Amino acid sequence: MEEKQIGALNQMRTEEIRNEYDKDKTNLLMRHALARNSISNVIFDSSSLKEVDGKFSIDIKTLPVANQKQSGRCWIFAGLNVLREIIAKKCGLDNFELSQNYISLYDKIEKANFALESLLQLAKRDHDDREFAYILQEPLSDGGQWDMFVNLVKKYGVMPKAAFPETYQSEGTRESDAIVNDVIRNFAAKAHLLLTAGKEKEARELKERTIEKIYSFFLNCFGLPPKTFDFEYRNKEGYHVERNLTPKVFFEKYIGNKIDDYQSLIHSPTIDKPYLRNYTIDYLGNVIEGKRINHLNLPMERIKEIIVQQLSDNEVVWFGSDVSFYRDRNTPAWNDKAFDYMNSFGFDIQFDKAEMLDFKASAMNHAMVLTGVNLVDGIPTKWKIENSWGADNGDKGYYVMSSSFFDHFAYQAVVLKKYLTKEELEASSKEPVHLHPWDPMGTLAD
Repeated sequence: MEEKQIGALNQMRTEEIRNEYDKDKTNLLMRHALARNSISNVIFDSSSLKEVDGKFSIDIKTLPVANQKQSGRCWIFAGLNVLREIIAKKCGLDNFELSQNYISLYDKIEKANFALESLLQLAKRDHDDREFAYILQEPLSDGGQWDMFVNLVKKYGVMPKAAFPETYQSEGTRESDAIVNDVIRNFAAKAHLLLTAGKEKEARELKERTIEKIYSFFLNCFGLPPKTFDFEYRNKEGYHVERNLTPKVFFEKYIGNKIDDYQSLIHSPTIDKPYLRNYTIDYLGNVIEGKRINHLNLPMERIKEIIVQQLSDNEVVWFGSDVSFYRDRNTPAWNDKAFDYMNSFGFDIQFDKAEMLDFKASAMNHAMVLTGVNLVDGIPTKWKIENSWGADNGDKGYYVMSSSFFDHFAYQAVVLKKYLTKEELEASSKEPVHLHPWDPMGTLAD
């Protein structure tokens, strides 16, 4: 006689569920609808659009949107979109892009070096050690965070897109990333054998040979960036040209120390992260000698207050959000009330923000630029967003995010330090609390 398993879904139970399903004739209509349509289209509540029309009390005019194509480089695009606005104001430009390919190239090389060095430190551990195994899951990806962007532009500078345009490989990185990830894993396996045998010199030499090959590979994929370039542009005053600029000189002239004026703020209302403290994430970064990740955790109301101040001063804001659940590329609006899961399927998927983070239901996964906000009695009711999905998506590339969506799914905002209080500035400069690599605040925007 077979032993019954507690919790098993037996035939009697499945028949009960099937009979109850058949009694509800709305299931027939839903089944017909879903046969030829996406779930999101079927359960979309059009009334939710009323909350997110395109009118804003603060609306910064920005340059035309960029397009990250089939890549996960949103954080680079968003970062460069912030910087280009600074350059555009100085030069009176109506249309201008910085080279995303240039920053992406060096991000790949630096990330690969960072991963190799991290694995070299951990290689004596067993392969199922949690930190070792975590890095090996995806040692190289497109994603990143603001401080990683800062490291790249400070080390390598920037250049106009015309000087170093996109390639087929830079616009679609899945294949090249997969190859290099296997190269890095192969290195980890060999380094483990060498280090456990006490051959530290040989392991170091292997690392140097591996990064050399990866460097050459990415040059083949992304192209060979010019050492110097000409900056040509036309504004209302006429034609202008600056010749033989290096990326570093260009960056120092048009951006300079302003890049150091920004502070990353996060909203993580979980018990393990008290407010008014700053946090870093172990084994997360790209440029080894660069600035480590530094997030100051503040209440959402305070973050919104700072963002509104910055937008009011005609300064755009880099921010990170979760857009995976409720986005609709065909509709230029994000509202967490847009999809009716409860009435459609009986699903209750409402969490508070802390629960979403603690139970892996949400995390920051996309970086964009805030360019406007609508205020009613000083309270934000909706936000204007410059995305990097091209002009064919949203409203010519721009989106509107409801206040509720922002409160629930926005996790990071990068603001100018001048808007922080003395207490906040002091907190941001203290030694950060170290978080595990798998902490939700270590999620990469892509």
